[in-house]
Amino acid sequence: MAVHAFPEGFLWGAATSAAQIEGAAAEHGRADSIWDVFAREPGRIADGSSPAVACDHYHRWREDLDAMRWLGLSAYRFSIAWPRVLPAGRGVVNEAGLDFYDRLVDALLEAGIRPFATLYHWDLPHALQEAGGWAARGTVDAFVAYAEVMARRLGDRVMHWATHNEPWCIAHLGHETGQQAPGHRDPAEALRVAHHVLLSHGRAVPALRAHTRGEIGIVLNLSPAWPATPRAEDVEAARRFDGTFNRWYLDPLFRGRYPAPAIAERVRRGHLAGGPLPFVEAGDMEAIAVPLDFLGVNYYSRTVLRAGADGEPEAVRVVSERELTDMGWEVYPRGLTDLLVRVARDYRPPRIYITENGAAYADGPDAAGVIADRRRIEYLHGHLLAAREALATGVPLGGWFVWSLLDNFEWAHGYDRRFGLYWVDFATGRRLPKESAFWYRDVVAANAIGDSPQYDAARRLT
Repeated sequence: MAVHAFPEGFLWGAATSAAQIEGAAAEHGRADSIWDVFAREPGRIADGSSPAVACDHYHRWREDLDAMRWLGLSAYRFSIAWPRVLPAGRGVVNEAGLDFYDRLVDALLEAGIRPFATLYHWDLPHALQEAGGWAARGTVDAFVAYAEVMARRLGDRVMHWATHNEPWCIAHLGHETGQQAPGHRDPAEALRVAHHVLLSHGRAVPALRAHTRGEIGIVLNLSPAWPATPRAEDVEAARRFDGTFNRWYLDPLFRGRYPAPAIAERVRRGHLAGGPLPFVEAGDMEAIAVPLDFLGVNYYSRTVLRAGADGEPEAVRVVSERELTDMGWEVYPRGLTDLLVRVARDYRPPRIYITENGAAYADGPDAAGVIADRRRIEYLHGHLLAAREALATGVPLGGWFVWSLLDNFEWAHGYDRRFGLYWVDFATGRRLPKESAFWYRDVVAANAIGDSPQYDAARRLT
């Protein structure tokens, strides 16, 4: 069997986020985030649950560190809970919150694992939401001050910083469709939110650089757009989706402007009342386009588009149920290769990390405690081969982070979507490694991937 090696120094990691794993929602000075409030509203979370306890990582982080060490990880991507360190979103710092991240970072470094910190993974302090949230320009200033607090405390040890995770989700799912916190449904507000998130990123980068020598970037969820048929109208539907989903974030970051065709589309839809971009002020675009050290890419699947009956782009499914993950997403590794090559060619980031890639499958333990999640192994294997193919073309790929280390609170789905390498019993907090964890450990140790996802389950005993 052929073996495909990855470059020396390639980072092998796993990812989590604070709101999804930490719990301890009201302990040691932490205040509510928008997700705590959102989860209390009836009908918001599919299984009626909340992130109040989640994986209890706040108390069990040493156990989770042992899991990372056992996997052989060289990096761990985590997020910092803004309401744990600044309960009001600004002003008085909660030292107990900072101490938690101090301990975590020191322990990671002692274990030889690089901390890869994300400042914002959707858990805005509720106090800031009451003051207007991301729709208010003042939240930009609050975020920059928060970034500076964290850089002053951890910047001597954390050498990888991401400002935001998935601005599209923050803006679109949180403020246009209402599927995520804070649950608003206002397309015009969503565009303003997207701009303020990008602006806060741009203004936070210099604040971070003043206190750290580390790499600074941002994480985008990107999905290549494929037309359902060669018909001109479907090709146009895919182009329009790409403009509003991918280029709306890539173009400002790397070209200092929003894509003109997507602006025209927003105006046509009535999402930009009061002028094409009424929320953009002098100097904003220059600030957003501050040079980055890396781009984080979260990839799960492609999007296939056709022109709907009203002419608007419409996502369609083109495969059978068995080719979908539990999220209803198509398993399509080729899309990752195409995406990485396109981003590297068109935007030329100095480095790319795959900051999330993984699959939700419900496999649980059998009577012997074995979790045979073969589909997850096949998913990860196919996408690692796709990443290796992109590397071979010259894409500056520096690392890979599986989503996720643990089964966790999967936002509006609650606890019934399981992405983890480790299965979590949410009643007791018990963690069990899935077969994918044993498989991933072998990949990390070899710094290579074979042609086949074949895995000898007997090796789990070694």
